[in-house]
Amino acid sequence: MARHTGPVLVDTNVIIECWRVGAWKALAGGYALETVGVCFVETQTGFQRRRPEEQIDSKVLTATLKAVHPVEDAEFAKALTRDAEIGFLDAGEQALWAHAASRTDNCVLCGPDKASLRIGIRLGLKDRLVSLDRLLRDVGFRSRIELKSAYTQKWLEQALAQLAQREGK
Repeated sequence: MARHTGPVLVDTNVIIECWRVGAWKALAGGYALETVGVCFVETQTGFQRRRPEEQIDSKVLTATLKAVHPVEDAEFAKALTRDAEIGFLDAGEQALWAHAASRTDNCVLCGPDKASLRIGIRLGLKDRLVSLDRLLRDVGFRSRIELKSAYTQKWLEQALAQLAQREGK
């Protein structure tokens, strides 16, 4: 697969993991990163339980994201009509999928949650799900700190195969 050149939607966990391993600057420099408002807010909450390297600087985040999309009730309702299970995701993932489901461009989505990946498969967007590992390798970033397993290409491939089989896709 060639390096993706379109927008990359990232969830809260991806942003936090990038900060943890010192990869945010590389990722933001290599891609047009976008998220939704709920995910942005999630990066700023819970900071008191995070280690210093996981603390997200809101000014840096704002400056490096191409867009932070609001998700209106109508957009969320439309997504729920496509797949009611979106309503069972956490708030950030709900908003991210509501936004992603409305797009017609070539965006990809990066997020390690299996319930979220299952929604992508059910919506027919399996080929648009990418690992953080893959994105970072494609921009030439090599971290001295190992990514948690759920962010690796190997984990994503295994999870997608398992979930697709369960979904019959």
